[in-house]
Amino acid sequence: MTAAEQNIVPRQPPSSGSAGSPGDGDGTPPQDRRRTIRRRLITLTIIVLLIGIPAGYLVISAGQSRRSGKDKEFEASAQGLREDWPSGMQRRIFELPIPGNAIGVQYYETNNWKASRMYVKFRTTSAGLDRFLSGVGTGRAALETGRVTIAERDLKITGWYFGPGVDWAGTVHKNKKPRPTQNITVNMTDPAAPVVYVVSAATP
Repeated sequence: MTAAEQNIVPRQPPSSGSAGSPGDGDGTPPQDRRRTIRRRLITLTIIVLLIGIPAGYLVISAGQSRRSGKDKEFEASAQGLREDWPSGMQRRIFELPIPGNAIGVQYYETNNWKASRMYVKFRTTSAGLDRFLSGVGTGRAALETGRVTIAERDLKITGWYFGPGVDWAGTVHKNKKPRPTQNITVNMTDPAAPVVYVVSAATP
């Protein structure tokens, strides 16, 4: 054997755990595995944010809308009926053709996420009552003697009282949504000067 052949040392294949070949059993270097885990975490975080933020916003928005509606309704109740005519647009929206000869007109409007309501009270003449009922889409024949059609919740808001000793008559005129429905109650104690109470409710 020559001297050159004596100096040749056979090379050994690198072992899986040697420092020159880092990685695990599948041959993936640790830095690559860490990068893959980081990418997956980032992707998962983005998905959670994309789904969670809009859902949370909707929940908060709905809660604020409900609270806002209740606050407005409470504020209207605290202020009481306003001694004035509702605007022309309000009368058109709630389909309340108050006759021109009406006196002592009072109103206010409440709005929340469920419904919008217009509360109106006025005194008119017998002919004025007929014009009002006809304009709403009903008539005197629809008025039922002794019937009060204003709901308890509306009485609490308005402070109206429909007690005994009064000739009450009422009707409910329903329309197909989104048109409003009118609950009408009339004090007919003085047929020549009836007092009209009406709650017109519009729901989306």
